[in-house]
Amino acid sequence: MSAFEVLIPKLGESIQEATITKIFVKVGDSVQEDDLLFEVATDKVDSEIPSPVAGIIQSISCQVDELLAVGKVAMVIDLGGTGSKPTVEVEKSVAEKPVTVSENLEKTAKESKPKVETTRFFSPLVKNIARKEGIQLEELEEVEGSGIGGRIQKNDLMKYLEERTSASSEASSQKLAPSNEPKNTVPPRQDKPAVSVSIGAEDTIIEMDRVRKLIARHMVMSVQTAPHVTSFVEADATEMVLWRNRNKDNFHAKYSEKLTFLPFFTEAVAKAITEFRLINSSVDGERIILKKKINIGIAVATNSGNLMVPVIRDADTKNLLGLTKEINQFAESGRNEKLNPDDLQGGTFTITNFGSFGNTMGTPIINQPQVAILAIGTIEKKPAVIETAMGDAIVVRHKVFLSLSYDHRVVDGMLGGKFLRRIADLIEEFDVNRIV
Repeated sequence: MSAFEVLIPKLGESIQEATITKIFVKVGDSVQEDDLLFEVATDKVDSEIPSPVAGIIQSISCQVDELLAVGKVAMVIDLGGTGSKPTVEVEKSVAEKPVTVSENLEKTAKESKPKVETTRFFSPLVKNIARKEGIQLEELEEVEGSGIGGRIQKNDLMKYLEERTSASSEASSQKLAPSNEPKNTVPPRQDKPAVSVSIGAEDTIIEMDRVRKLIARHMVMSVQTAPHVTSFVEADATEMVLWRNRNKDNFHAKYSEKLTFLPFFTEAVAKAITEFRLINSSVDGERIILKKKINIGIAVATNSGNLMVPVIRDADTKNLLGLTKEINQFAESGRNEKLNPDDLQGGTFTITNFGSFGNTMGTPIINQPQVAILAIGTIEKKPAVIETAMGDAIVVRHKVFLSLSYDHRVVDGMLGGKFLRRIADLIEEFDVNRIV
C-alpha cells in the first residue's frame, strides 16, 4: 500500500510558516484530486489547499489553529483508494496503566483551562525557546518584536528573558532589604492602558475576523513605528481626463480592458520614484535599505470589507496597457478574495484611491516596512484661473488632490514635497498625442 504525504506548501517568497484555520476532511474520508483538504492562513492571505491525488485520508497530523512550518507533513493519503478506514491503536502500556484520582484531576484541570486566541505568528524557534523557558502564550503576546509586522525574533525573546531575570533579581533584593513601608503595600500594575467602552442594551457586538485583527495590529504598529507626516498638492488632471474619455471605448474594443484613472497615476508614481530613489526604501534599525526594484502595491477593498494590497512588480518597466491589465486583474481577484500569497509580496510603495469612494482627500497610514504611501482623491470639475494671451481667464478644469504620507525618519519635508510635486507635474504634463 503506497501513501502520499501532503505538505504545507510554499505560500510566498518570505513566508516560512502558516496557521491551519480549517480542516475539511477526517481520517477515513475518500478524496478525489482537487478536493479541498484544509485551509491555511498567513499574515498576508488565506489559501485553500486541494488534494493533489485521489485516495483515502490515512492520517491527519495537524489541527485547527496550529502553526506549521513550510514543508511539514499535514496529512497522509492512502493511494490504495479502497482501503478500510484506519483505526487508532492504543499502546497496551498506556491502556493498562491505572489512572489515579490525582492524574484525573490534573487532566481535567488542563482540559478546562481556557484556550488563548492569538493573531500573532511565532516561528518554531521562538515557540521552542518559550516552551523551554516556561513562557505561556499570554506572556509571549506581550513581547515586543522587531521583525517585519512586529514579528518576534530570537534576539527579541532573549532580550526579554534577560530583562525578566533582571527584574526578578531586583524584586528579590528589594524583598530582602529592610523597608519602612507597610507590608501590605502592593506595587501598581504596569499593564497597557485600556480604553473603557460602555455597551448599551441595544448595541451590537461584532467580533473581528482574523484578517481584520491583522490589519488592526499592522496599522497600530505602523503608527507606533514611523513618525508620519502628510503633504498635499492639487493637480490639474484635465488633459489626462479628456484623453481617457476620448479613448476609453477604443481601448476596451482593442484590448478588452476597462481603462480607469488608476493606471495613469501608477505610471506617474513609477516614473517619479526613478527620480527620487530614497522614496523606494525601508528602515532596518538605523540602516536604510534602498530597494532596487520598484514594486507598487495597490490597495483593494474586498467584498468582506477588509483590505488587501496586491503588488505590481517592476512597475517602472510596464506601459499603460500592462499596468491596466494587472490593476484590473488584481481589483477583481481582490474583491472576491482570490489573490495568491505571491500577489501580496515584495511591495516597495503603495497607492490607495480615496476617490473611488467619493472622498476629496485623506491621510493614509504607511504600509510597513515601506516609507511612503500616496492617496488619490476624487477628480472634480472646478473653476480655475489660467493665463492666456488675452490675460487671465476663469475656466473649468478637472482637479484632484494627492496626499503623500511618509516616514520622517527617512523622508524629510523637502524630499516628500518634491516627490509629490513631481507626480502632480507628470499628471499635468500628460501627452495628449499618445497613441492608444
